[in-house]
Amino acid sequence: MRLSSDEIERYARHLILRDVGGPGQQKLKAARVLVVGAGGLGAPLLQYLAAAGVGVVGIVDDDRVSLSNLQRQVIHGTADVGRLKTDSAAAAVTRLNPHVAVEAHALRIGPDNAADLIARYDLVADGSDNFDTRYAVSDACYRARRPLVTATLGQFDASLTTIRAHERAPDGAWNPTYRCLFPDPPPPGAIPTCAEAGVLGALAGALGAMMAMEVVREIVGGFFAGDRGLVGRHLMIDARGLRFETIDYGWDPDNPLSGVSAASSGRA
Repeated sequence: MRLSSDEIERYARHLILRDVGGPGQQKLKAARVLVVGAGGLGAPLLQYLAAAGVGVVGIVDDDRVSLSNLQRQVIHGTADVGRLKTDSAAAAVTRLNPHVAVEAHALRIGPDNAADLIARYDLVADGSDNFDTRYAVSDACYRARRPLVTATLGQFDASLTTIRAHERAPDGAWNPTYRCLFPDPPPPGAIPTCAEAGVLGALAGALGAMMAMEVVREIVGGFFAGDRGLVGRHLMIDARGLRFETIDYGWDPDNPLSGVSAASSGRA
C-alpha cells in the first residue's frame, strides 16, 4: 500500500526509524484496528493510532460524553458534552489525520455481537471499564484468532498485556489467554467503579499511550528480532510510587477457555 507525498511528510519520523521504516508504515496504513471504549484509555489510544497512520480505526462505545469525563478523556471537549462518544471521537480522529478512516459503532459490545464486530478487524485494543466487556472481548478474540491488547485502570494503578492465544510461543507452548491470567471475573461489586473510587486522569493518558505503542508494535511485527512485546507478560504500574513491574505468565491447561478440557479449545 503506497504512501502519498503528504503521508511521507506526515510520517517522516516513523519512516527514518529503522524498526518501522517504509514497510512498517505501509503495514500501519493497511491495518484495521478496533478500539473498545472511547473513554479514559480509548481517548489517548485513538489519538496516537490516528497520528501513527493506522488505516482504519473502529470505535465501539454506547455512552455519551459527560462533564465528569473530561478530567481524563482528552479526545472530547466541553462542547461535546451530551454527544455520542463515538461521534466525538471520530470527529477528533478525522481532524488529527484525514488519511485515517473511522468506523463508529455506537453500541455496547458483548457476547451477542462481539464475534461479528471483531471479525471485521485485524487487531483489537480493549480499553473498556467493566469486566463483562473485557471477558466477552477476550473470549471472542481467541475464537476469531485476533491479537488483543488489553488494559485495566484503577485509582492509582494500571496494567497492560497483549494476548495472542491463537498462536504458539517460540518454545512450542501455546500462548496464554486472558483467562490464563484471570480465569473468571470478580463477583459483582467486588471492585469499585471509576465513578465510585475515582481515577488519576494522567494515568489514563499514560496507559492509553502505552496501549498504542503495543498496537503499533504488533502491526509492524516488533521493534527488533524476536520481539514479543507484552505477549505472556503482564505490566503493572503503581502511579503513587512511580513503579513499573512486569511478571511473566503462561498458558494454563486448566483455564476455562483454551484449557485441555475446554470444548472450544480444540487442543484436548
